[in-house]
Amino acid sequence: MDRKTGDYLTISTVGGETCRAFVPHPLPPEPPLKPDPAIQELENKALLALGRLDSVSTLLPDTSLFLYMYIRKEAVLSSQIEGTQSSLSDLLLFESEFSPGVPLDDVQEVSNYVAAITHGMSRLRNGFPMSLRLIKEIHGVLLSKGRGSEKDPGEFRRTQNWIGGSRPGNARFVPPPPDRLNDCMGALEKFLHNDPVKTPVLFKAALSHVQFETIHPFLDGNGRLGRLLITLLLCAEGALSEPLLYLSLYFKTHRDDYYNHLQNVRDNGDWENWLRFFLSGIRETSEQAVQTAKMLVRQFEEDRKKIQPLGKATGSALRVHHVLQQSPIISITNVARKTGLSFPTAKMSLTKLEELGIVSVLPKKGRSQLYGYTQYISLLSQGTEPL
Repeated sequence: MDRKTGDYLTISTVGGETCRAFVPHPLPPEPPLKPDPAIQELENKALLALGRLDSVSTLLPDTSLFLYMYIRKEAVLSSQIEGTQSSLSDLLLFESEFSPGVPLDDVQEVSNYVAAITHGMSRLRNGFPMSLRLIKEIHGVLLSKGRGSEKDPGEFRRTQNWIGGSRPGNARFVPPPPDRLNDCMGALEKFLHNDPVKTPVLFKAALSHVQFETIHPFLDGNGRLGRLLITLLLCAEGALSEPLLYLSLYFKTHRDDYYNHLQNVRDNGDWENWLRFFLSGIRETSEQAVQTAKMLVRQFEEDRKKIQPLGKATGSALRVHHVLQQSPIISITNVARKTGLSFPTAKMSLTKLEELGIVSVLPKKGRSQLYGYTQYISLLSQGTEPL
């Protein structure tokens, strides 16, 4: 079914050039969506997979450890879609404060993303609603340092932006002009609050993501924030209790399809094919996350079994192993500080773990020798190779 999802306006840009900017109609779509049986089946399967993901805490001895690393994996992936070249190891090195040789702008961008997720979840847990104010706050954190920090963090743009091309006149897509932004974003906020109608949570997440990307309300960081809002919305609506679902790997893997679906909604009102794509991504990503959690639990247990026969060294080695689950790249000094062990005992324990093949010595950066929890980093790094 063809639907008109917005209007193209001819606008003048700096220099007198004209272009066509797209102003989306408020959500929900008109005429209303009527999901066919195939879409309803995809929704059911996605909700089931999301439920299994939400119960992943029953698998893990410490959900916060998985969450800590999984958020960092998402930060790397989401930033890679925007063109950064940081790896998960780069971020972990940066956070360890041993970052000589790490591409600083790229890794700062990824680190900001982690802080933005953390801030958003903290606000939601304290009862703050999904709102334009919260979206601006999160954007302020996202662009607080490094690249993009000069592009009005936390403020809607006051100038025209565009997607693709060197200027609005030859762009692939031109979002609404600045004087239409407040109306567009105000309508989106109403939709998030079930005004004018209540929308099922996965449909709400799917529709609002496209709308946010279409409005492109900020000068920079729209893609990263748009992907992050999916997760925050699912948490705000109670579909997830922890921010465990991230679609960046799915969008990265199917990058051309993703952009084509967004444009097809704008041009032809084809919400149905976007919903099929989005719901398939929710299901696939949820299942991958559950599988990763199971693999991590197996890995931790296998490594504990390797450590048990160490005799007198077992206790201290197990304490170091637990710290490595929180900080998979670490120095001897930090192991000693976090475990309460003496420096010689921490060093001896790491040597034992190295002999067992659990940790490896990393190429030296700066003055301190670093150790990496090899298999843990490998499991979490799957799919995070720079584009």
